[in-house]
Amino acid sequence: MSGLIAKKVGMSRVFLQNGEAVPVTYLSIEPNVVVRTKNEQKDGYNAVVLGIGSKMWRSRKGKENTRYAHQKEWKVESLDGLDPGTQLKVDLFDTDTLVTVTGVSKGKGFQGVVRRHGFAGGPASHGSHFKREPGSIGMRNKPGRVLKGHPMAGHMGQETVTLQHRSVMVVDAAKGVIAIKGPIPGPNGCTVFLTKESSPS
Repeated sequence: MSGLIAKKVGMSRVFLQNGEAVPVTYLSIEPNVVVRTKNEQKDGYNAVVLGIGSKMWRSRKGKENTRYAHQKEWKVESLDGLDPGTQLKVDLFDTDTLVTVTGVSKGKGFQGVVRRHGFAGGPASHGSHFKREPGSIGMRNKPGRVLKGHPMAGHMGQETVTLQHRSVMVVDAAKGVIAIKGPIPGPNGCTVFLTKESSPS
């Protein structure tokens, strides 16, 4: 298996043997349940769908079913040991494993060009009528319109962000917690997806 679903706990730091402090983000990984699998004969590829946050619900006909708050599919080379109902835990990762982290960044609402794109703005002194405005946005006669992709004010954040080659610094199987080097997108408590890139040799 090459991935797990986790929840962001918060940032801290760990100290290496030489005394260096490394910023890390702690993630809580509850047991991931194999919801269903896909095989090459039927679907054209081998894959496994993992879920967390299970909740029982009863249909109108009285049949009990299980829903999951979050689900994610990963392609796998083999489906051995990945039968539906199998639980995958944090011990899938080892220290110094490289992972790819995917999450949704914090939403910041409607923002102006200074915060959204880093515009310098104009003089902030008295009498200036150009402070945080975007300035000129187009030409007059040709082409006579605003070009697509022009940096302007608008919605900022709440975008899918993928970070690659992040090292696993701490693995605590007893508490179900791991620490990833550096920051991870999203607020505390958000759901992120970890994909294993390589294991320590």
